[in-house]
Amino acid sequence: MIPDTSENKIQQNSINLLQSLGYKFISRDENLKLRGGKTSEVLFREILTQKLGEINGYEYKGKRYKFSQSSVLKAVDELAEVSLNEGLMVANKRITNLLLLGTSLEENLEDSTRRSFSFKFIDFENLQNNDFYVTEEFEVSRANQSDSAKNRRPDLVLFINGIPIVVIELKKSSVSFENGIKQLEKEHGKDEIAHLFKYIQLTIAANGSGARYGTTGTPFKFYSVWKEQDEAKAKESLKSLINGREVSSLDMTLFALLSKDRLLRLVRHYIVFDKRMKKVCRYQQFFAIEETLKRVSAKKEGARAGGLIWHTQGSGKSLTMVMLTKLLKQIYINSKIIVVTDRIDLDGQIHETFENTDVKAGRASSGSDLIEKLQSGVSVITTLVHKFEKVKNQKVVIRDGDIFVLVDESHRTQGGDLHKAMKKALPLACYIGFTGTPLLKREKNSFAKFGGEIHRYTIDDAVKDGAVLPLLYEGRYVGQEVLDPEGLTRKFDLISRELGDETKRDLQQKWARFERVASSEQRLELIAVDINEHIKKTLKKSGFKAMLATQRKYDAIKYHEIFEEFGEIKSAYVISSNEHEELEGGHKEYVAKAWQDTIRGYGSEEEYLKHVKDEFVYGDEIDLLIVVDKLLTGFDAPRASTLYIDKQLKEHNLLQAIARVNRLYDGKDYGYIIDYRGLLGELDEALTSYASLSGFDPEDLSGAVIDVRSEIIKAKTYYTHLDDLFSSVKFKDDLESYVAVLEDVQKRDDFKEWLSQFARAFKLALSSEKIYDILSEEEIKAYKQRVKFYNELRKAVQLRYHEAYDFGKYEAQMQKLLDTYVNAQGVNELTRLVNIFETEFDDEVQRVEGKNAKADTIISAVSAVVKEKMDSNPAFYKSIAQQIQDIIDEYKAKRLSEEEKLAKAKLLKDLITGALKPNEDRYPKEFNGKKILFAIYDNLLDILGDVELVDVEVVAKNLSVKFYEIYEEASKKPEWHKNKDVENEITSAMEDALWDVEDEYGVSIDEKEKIYQTIRGIEISFYVK
Repeated sequence: MIPDTSENKIQQNSINLLQSLGYKFISRDENLKLRGGKTSEVLFREILTQKLGEINGYEYKGKRYKFSQSSVLKAVDELAEVSLNEGLMVANKRITNLLLLGTSLEENLEDSTRRSFSFKFIDFENLQNNDFYVTEEFEVSRANQSDSAKNRRPDLVLFINGIPIVVIELKKSSVSFENGIKQLEKEHGKDEIAHLFKYIQLTIAANGSGARYGTTGTPFKFYSVWKEQDEAKAKESLKSLINGREVSSLDMTLFALLSKDRLLRLVRHYIVFDKRMKKVCRYQQFFAIEETLKRVSAKKEGARAGGLIWHTQGSGKSLTMVMLTKLLKQIYINSKIIVVTDRIDLDGQIHETFENTDVKAGRASSGSDLIEKLQSGVSVITTLVHKFEKVKNQKVVIRDGDIFVLVDESHRTQGGDLHKAMKKALPLACYIGFTGTPLLKREKNSFAKFGGEIHRYTIDDAVKDGAVLPLLYEGRYVGQEVLDPEGLTRKFDLISRELGDETKRDLQQKWARFERVASSEQRLELIAVDINEHIKKTLKKSGFKAMLATQRKYDAIKYHEIFEEFGEIKSAYVISSNEHEELEGGHKEYVAKAWQDTIRGYGSEEEYLKHVKDEFVYGDEIDLLIVVDKLLTGFDAPRASTLYIDKQLKEHNLLQAIARVNRLYDGKDYGYIIDYRGLLGELDEALTSYASLSGFDPEDLSGAVIDVRSEIIKAKTYYTHLDDLFSSVKFKDDLESYVAVLEDVQKRDDFKEWLSQFARAFKLALSSEKIYDILSEEEIKAYKQRVKFYNELRKAVQLRYHEAYDFGKYEAQMQKLLDTYVNAQGVNELTRLVNIFETEFDDEVQRVEGKNAKADTIISAVSAVVKEKMDSNPAFYKSIAQQIQDIIDEYKAKRLSEEEKLAKAKLLKDLITGALKPNEDRYPKEFNGKKILFAIYDNLLDILGDVELVDVEVVAKNLSVKFYEIYEEASKKPEWHKNKDVENEITSAMEDALWDVEDEYGVSIDEKEKIYQTIRGIEISFYVK
């Protein structure tokens, strides 16, 4: 037996599992009935009203009372009437707050007084008091009813107490779950079904082999995978719930997220609003917090055990702190949470995160202010560790075992004097350290003393999960020895080898500067030229940015001045006015003056820094940000894709710096590290063999960086795939021969995928000096010729087979590759697909060379119309589809010449566009030229053809008129096509008409259901616009 991988089978398996988890199933028909036949309604009001009456009550003067029915209905209305006027996310936040906090309702009491009491929509304390439901094909009307598609139909919707909480989009195994994510994103739109998503807390997109989850408003790139901490245990539990098949990754995701207790816990504690962005925890955040709560639950000698959470950078450390703080405050009512950092900018960022997530936090402005906040009722405090020096000096000691100290980047303060001052001031506090980098071997023992590791989420974990991007590393060591004439010539050849003549002349002018520059500055000039050309090749017009880390403030300023003289990229630099002055040597006055000149127009250093950060993150006026120490840690700029290093960095500082470019961003596949200091040499040994990372355990650095050469090899691999795809082509210089190979849909899909990956890898290869370690000059030349040819081929394929052929997020990279390296400006521009009904279509056909190719272009366009319009007249469009297949088969069998194939294709095109009018004489005169009656008549003749009727044409005519009249009357009712009662009335009337035929002619019509559905499809296509 062949396995069933269809969407329906996956959907049924999911329903069965959810039922095993305790969800009650509601069919498609039942879910509409529960909404009174209204697809505009998304609550199960009857269930909700009954359940809210059951789980709510209040106490007054020692007696327990139920809320009045009018109060319950008022609560339902309060939930339902949350407006979308201010946008989906505002509405969703209001409803989320109602679900979490409940509302307050005023009741008339027996003593004739009125008093307000709290009222809940979900009983989070008592799971068994809630009812959980799952329904399928949940049809919901769109806000925009002017389009042809009036409704959307999420595959599965889960309800708690009649309130929709989870939406699941399922795809068959051969279709990526990414399509489900895109569908969910689309359905959030204001013209779509936002009135459903205003309630939703979790969204899941899945196919048979994988699943990703998010929440309302989650952007595509932030949909995440969920992994159970004990996957073996979860799998064993699932085996007892699933029969007749293996446990799938979708089963694991549904079990992990939607088990009733887990779902309630996620909704209650692990979803936050960060400004207007709603965020749900990733699995590592959930398990880290759960493990922490277990760790701190017991006291020993008045203190709670703490420990360390190592979650690699970019995995949401700040939000983990927020969620943990909220839970600690809820469990330990009188507790005090102190969040400690060692840098002003990090303190500001963390305080802002707490404020944005509605956690009221006091920020200590000084040591004295910290003392005041520690001794007052402020329950959440953010502070710099340095301020504890004042606390210690003032001999302030607070002995409270319910103080929790969350220390950010704790490896930097653990064991130091400031940490000791903090411990002395808060001797019974529970210390929970957070770090984004692994611990050095020498640090592990000291952390073990106060609890050891609580949870870890490594670099390798994050890359595999897609939480951060892989980092590619390329060593371009530039020492003073490269500055001899021969070394300079070799470097010039490397930088300019792939440039056009005009660009190479510009580079030669820059190179001439070396003769005029003092020898001590030549190294900076050389690196600046290399960076300038690399940015022009790879980043300009890409939407991405770069950072340059320098050793000294003087270097940062000089680099900025050099780039300004070149005038080809826009740079800015950031330094601190008082950091590492001893490194500046004799340049102190120069640095001070240049810095003051830079910030003068901004009023203050803080305003300049704010401007630069905002412009780099959101604007287009800075291509390259030059830094020394500031912004090398804790600065989140997802558009930064490349880090150039001209600075001695080691251990934590190196790992934190390179993580500046590992954040997710649309179209970004990796972060790129170019190292001019030789920190990791040629990356041909274990990372811990290099002095800069020798202090770490090898396993803790797994996946930290990848040699760029491994990516360059991919260009070779995809080139071979493409070569093999066209191995059967006899005439290698004939474009038409290649187009013919791609007649097969699967081969077209392979071509599109492999070409996009080849272009991506080859573009990266051409920007790297390491390309010459892997590809010869002849191979590079051949690859360039091929990528230009393949680009022409995909345009021919788009025309021939009438399907969009852009590369999505890789399209810009393809254009950059062609413009920069292949000298083919403009050749990448794909024209939009021209509809067969547009006057320009004939011009498109004329652009295609060869009669067979022209015929294929027309046939593909006709096929697209057939697919789109099939429901409006199945009999007609099925006949067209058959004629298309006949033309293809006859041509392959050589029974048609190219001329005949083209002539038949043109006839089909004329027939489908109306240029060739159908013979209306064959239709009854009573139809008066009505196209809808023609369509009904054609399909009735088709379906009734197998019924032994003497006067089939007369029967078809009479039934056509009758069905037309039934729908004509029904269509006068508002929303008739969505109303189940109206549909039932229509079906009943059609059934009566068919029974009359059976009685009159003594026949049996077995295809009644097919008639109902076919005629409904025709009527909706004509009446519903």
